[in-house]
Amino acid sequence: MNAFRWGFTLAALAATLPAAASVDTSPPPGGVYRLKPGIYVRQGVACGDAPNAAIRRYDGRGIADAHSRACRARVLARKGNRYTVSQSCIDAGAGPAPRVTERQTVTVADALTFAVRTRGPAATYRYCPAYMLPAGLRGAAK
Repeated sequence: MNAFRWGFTLAALAATLPAAASVDTSPPPGGVYRLKPGIYVRQGVACGDAPNAAIRRYDGRGIADAHSRACRARVLARKGNRYTVSQSCIDAGAGPAPRVTERQTVTVADALTFAVRTRGPAATYRYCPAYMLPAGLRGAAK
């Protein structure tokens, strides 16, 4: 078989194989901030090694941390890519807890990066695909 036919045969075979496991199948960007839903990790921290304090979860309605859930952001003002919001969350990772509300400024750089400021300086977070996360977080990323 000549080299051209061999190359063509390999290309045809590759086209029939399933996609690699690292393909990101999570939902596209959307929701309140037009961010990709999933797990975000603080800039400068490895996705696979992030401590709870460096992790945020965006579900299209709000941005939660390890100690909050069911967050809902209500946009008070928007100027370009900067949102001033009133965000309420249940103040516990699990179990009964009160809902707390705080004012935040969220700046969306692109669909995979945002910065949030509640008090003090803003912290920047970047999206981490599920395959880059520790096994315990992969389910939360979907």
